[in-house]
This record gives sequence, structure tokens and C-alpha cells, in this order.
Amino acid sequence: MARWLKTSISAADKADADTKVRGIVEGLLADIAKRGDAAVREYSVKFDGWDRADYRLTDAEIKACLDELTGQDLEDIRFAQAQVRNFAEHQRAALKDIEVETLPGVVLGHKNIPVNSVGCYV
Repeated sequence: MARWLKTSISAADKADADTKVRGIVEGLLADIAKRGDAAVREYSVKFDGWDRADYRLTDAEIKACLDELTGQDLEDIRFAQAQVRNFAEHQRAALKDIEVETLPGVVLGHKNIPVNSVGCYV
């Protein structure tokens, strides 16, 4: 049986918050689309206080970060990764390409196309 750990805000409050967030995110994305890497760098400094010539970490930097983690930290990260991976695999299995002929000669559908790379701000 499901047990709710918390309840949601009201539908009206949620809609208001969604509208505000959408406006902020759309503005950020439009700025990034217009100014490219310069905008990404500016937001990185603004939100994270982080600026460097190359945002890709070296192997040595990754190792140094890992060396700072406790055994429990690593165990927690691996657990979270397994949970995310498990859900993503089930989710991906549900994403099927489809084509439907709604009328003679009228074919509608969608196709999932992989991309080379993506970014995620967490």
C-alpha cells in the first residue's frame, strides 16, 4: 500500500509556481540560444560561482573529487544511480516508435531519435 510522505500544494499554487518557473526557464533558454557558451558561462558564475576555461573535468580532477567522498557517500551515490538507471531502463522500454494511418494516405506518428550529447543542470 502506498504511503504518502508529503502532500502537494494546492492546484492553484502549483499552477502559479509553474507559470513563474516556466517564465524564468524560458528566459534562460532563450538567452542561451541567443548567446551560446557566453550565456552558459555567465549563468555558471551567477548560480554556482564557478568559472574556468574548460568545463570538462580532467581524470585527475574526477579522482580528487572521488577521494574526498566517504564510503557511505559512494554507497549512497551507487544506490541512487541504480535507482535512476532501473527506472530509465523501464521508461525507455515504454518509448516505442509508432506510425498510425488515420485516413488513407495520412500517416501520423513519432520516432525516438538519439542525440550525441545533452546537458543537465542539477
